[in-house]
Order: sequence, then structure tokens, then C-alpha cells
Amino acid sequence: MKTFFDYAGYVSTVIVFLQVLIGVGFWFWGIVPVLFRLGNGLARRKIAMFGDGESLVSLDSLLQDSKLFRRANLIKIAQPTDVDAAEDASVFLVYWPAWKNHLEGILKRKKRSTALIVYAPQEFGFIPKEQIELLGRHRNVVVSNFRGRLLNDIVTSLITTSYEKS
Repeated sequence: MKTFFDYAGYVSTVIVFLQVLIGVGFWFWGIVPVLFRLGNGLARRKIAMFGDGESLVSLDSLLQDSKLFRRANLIKIAQPTDVDAAEDASVFLVYWPAWKNHLEGILKRKKRSTALIVYAPQEFGFIPKEQIELLGRHRNVVVSNFRGRLLNDIVTSLITTSYEKS
């Protein structure tokens, strides 16, 4: 009887050991690509910020204070004539109250792999239904109403849109 329990113990030990190895392998294969995309996004990808004077300062301050983004990767766009400067950006961050009349022009410049985050604080009113429908026809578009949510949306967009070499 003791021999049977010895062998049963060996078998169960091998099973547990294999389960741990498989679990660690799945965790490793699941988390490493996400961490790689995040690191790549934070280190090399550019964010174009569309706003006016005070809103650009505020958005820049939000991103700089997080200590996640390099200053060299942030592109400030204050005028509709400067939209061409956003060509290399992976993320378009649009302050809706300042750029609500130029949204279609931004959408025309946006590539399929470029994320568009529209920051629309509700204190300035809601985005009209026509513009929401226009945004809904494009991929990788996020509408954020809260400043605290904005940083999360940027990081998530960097992870989920990093499939194209930047």
C-alpha cells in the first residue's frame, strides 16, 4: 500500500509541476506582448495634441506630470493650418471645444491605425449627435469626458494601436 501512495505522490507532483509550468508559460506569452507594446508606445510613438492656447498648456501639463511621455514625442497643434505636423503621430488627442468645427479635417488626416481621442468636457456642452455618428464610422476613436479618464485612454490607445510599425 505504501508503494502505491509513493507512486501516486510522484504522479501528482509531476501533474502539479506541469500545471505550474503551463500557467507561467501562458502568463508570460500573454503579458510580454502587452508590456512590449506599452514600452514601445511610451518610448517612440508620438501624440499630436489639438487645442488652443490654454487647453494645449493643460493637456501638455497632464501628459508631462504623468512622467510617462517624453516631451519630444508630444506635438502641439494650435491652428488648423498646422495639421500637417501631426502626420507622424500615432495618437491624435483633440480638445473638442476648440476643434469642434475642424473635426472632419482631422478625421481625413487620420490613418486607420491612428487612434483618435476626443476630450470633450461636458461643461462645454455635449458633442452633437451628427458628430458622434461621424466619429462612430471610424476605427480607434475614443470620446472622453473626464480628465482623469483621459490618461488611461491614451495609454490604452498606445497599446491597442501599436500593430503598425512607428
